[in-house]
Amino acid sequence: MVQGVADVFDALAAPARRAILDVLAQRDDQTLFELCGRLAGDHDVDLTRQAISQHLAVLEDAGLVHARRHGRYKFHSIDMAPLRAAMSRWLNEETNQ
Repeated sequence: MVQGVADVFDALAAPARRAILDVLAQRDDQTLFELCGRLAGDHDVDLTRQAISQHLAVLEDAGLVHARRHGRYKFHSIDMAPLRAAMSRWLNEETNQ
């Protein structure tokens, strides 16, 4: 599903959501528990699991994060295609030459 440009930029507006994407860019397929630990340890993001889960939902709605269930675990992965699509009009080399 193609997401709207506004959805992508709205999702990127919050520093916590950008930190989540940074953590997922380093390693895909992380559980909420893993993400909470990495956010607290590496990015000094001090949020509850519920708050991080809500941020993940916004990122999922924008298409920037995909989740898959395996047993009782939910694994999150980054998808930069919506961001590339949103930026393509400014980054297209053919139109900028």
